[in-house]
Amino acid sequence: MIAMQYNFSLPADYDMAIIDRRIRDKGPLLDNLPGLKFKAYLTARKGDPVTRSRENLYAPFYVWHEEEAQSDFICGPGFQAVTESFGRPQVNSWIVWHAGTSADVRNAKFAKRELVAIEPDQSLSELRRKESDAAAAAISRGDVLASVAAFEPTRWTLVRFRLLTNPPSDISASSIQIYNVGHLSLPSAD
Repeated sequence: MIAMQYNFSLPADYDMAIIDRRIRDKGPLLDNLPGLKFKAYLTARKGDPVTRSRENLYAPFYVWHEEEAQSDFICGPGFQAVTESFGRPQVNSWIVWHAGTSADVRNAKFAKRELVAIEPDQSLSELRRKESDAAAAAISRGDVLASVAAFEPTRWTLVRFRLLTNPPSDISASSIQIYNVGHLSLPSAD
């Protein structure tokens, strides 16, 4: 699996209702997209007391089952439409160690993303075990509806991503970004 996120920093006076409308209109188009585990349409508003964001953000987060589905999307018309509206973003990708969702994942209202540098002397096998266990255990807490642990070996970073029912209280670290979830694209419930 592959986790992916791109981020658009928007001007402080940008009308975020435009992004909300875009998510409402285009979000359902990726429901049931082959190869997609989920896509969270994420926003944060400058000065919002919940997200505590320093800027206006539109930052979708994806988890793909395989790289071919990710490539098909990036090379396809949906991503082309995004680049025509906002420019071509830097797409961050991480190799997934663990990605779990609860049965109630459709109720997600908030997301928490933490980016952490992996130290050069850190044992990757130990980190993988620890982060995978923590991601799996997070869902058992009830308010965590999806939990992802992943890494990328270019800049050696770890991403911890959670979809939540309530805003998190532990957001003091500068490595943490909180988002509102505008839509969640998922496979059909069977």
